This record gives sequence, C-alpha cells and structure tokens, in this order.
Amino acid sequence: MGTTAAALHGSKWVDTESPVEILWSNARPPRGVRTFTAQLLAGEGMTLGCLPLTTPERTGFDIGRRRPTGPTVAAMDALLRATGVRPDEIARIARQHPGVRGLRQLETVLDLVDASAQSPKETWLRLLLEAGGLPRPTTQIPVRGATSVFYLDMGWEELMVAVEYDGEHHRTDRWQYTKDIRRLEEIASLGWIIVRVVAGDRPAEILRRVREALERRSSGLC
Repeated sequence: MGTTAAALHGSKWVDTESPVEILWSNARPPRGVRTFTAQLLAGEGMTLGCLPLTTPERTGFDIGRRRPTGPTVAAMDALLRATGVRPDEIARIARQHPGVRGLRQLETVLDLVDASAQSPKETWLRLLLEAGGLPRPTTQIPVRGATSVFYLDMGWEELMVAVEYDGEHHRTDRWQYTKDIRRLEEIASLGWIIVRVVAGDRPAEILRRVREALERRSSGLC
C-alpha cells in the first residue's frame, strides 16, 4: 500500500481540507480518505519511518493527471518546492507508463510548473498572467536594497515591473503590514513599478493594470 499525501511533507502550505490519497483497492474508504488503484513499478515507492509512500516523482505523476489544471499546477509547485524533484524526473515516470489516462494533462502541467511559487494564490496569479497573453513572468526576483535583498513575487526584471500578491496575513498582521509598506517603498525608489493584487480583484482588472504598467515602461514612461 502506498500513499501520495505525505510526499508534500515540508511544504509551506498544505490544504488540510484535502483528503489523504491511498493506493488501495477499497470501494468504501474511511472518511477523509480517497483511494485508487494503480500499477507501481520498481523504484516508485519509498518509506518514511514506517509509512509506505510513493516517491516524489511518482507522486507528481499521479497528482498531475487527475485534477483540473489550475489546482494541479499549484499542487505540483508545492511538491517541487518541498521535495526538490524536477519536472524531467516526473516526465521520466510518465514514459514508463505509456497509455495511462491523463498524460496529455500532465504534459501541460509540467510545462507550467514553477518551484519558486510561495502559495497557491501566487500560482493562480502567474497562470492568470500567462493565460491573459502576457509574457511568462520570472518568479522570486531578487532586488538588492540599501541594507538587504528583497524578493518580488513575479515580474519582468528587464522592464522593472513586478506583480505582488498580498494575502490576508499581509493585512491582518500589523507587523507584516508595516514591513511590506517599507519594503515596497524602497523597491519603488529603485525604479520598479509594482502592481499589487489582493483577494477580490477581478482577473480582467488585474490584467488591465499589469498591461498598463508594461506599456508605460516599454514606452519609456516612469
């Protein structure tokens, strides 16, 4: 018996509402558990303590084929960041299972993953920008300030345009809120245009603001 759920061990975020997934031929699994059957080849299993698990590579192969693309990319981003597994290693597992369901989706997901994503919302924002026809942004861009190095969520370094997603903790944690203000003020003073996105912003409005920032910078305007 193998399980894919614990292979996200070490991730900065794990959706606690998601069921545990177990390779187990049981049509009536316990509450909070999702079971499925699949062929495991040699080298696709491991143990953590006494718990049998699928390897990170095999886990990526499984989760990349069975969910809608957006949530799958977010889960895959977390998997890559937590384990260090590479997309080409997951693709190697796929080549060993020709003809299984979902290989086309897995190929799409592996083309979209980015291990630098810090949260599902950052993944969502990055995919929105790409789906909106904008150039693929670089993630976690380092910017050297006067006394420290800051990291921008995503953007286009050559144009000095960044897009930042402000989660709820940025607003509810006063210390974090104040720190963010000072950080963004310093980054802006270095010449960066920063588009800040918060929960509730409409996708079309986000795309409009980012396009305007890119056009301003491309035309030489501040």
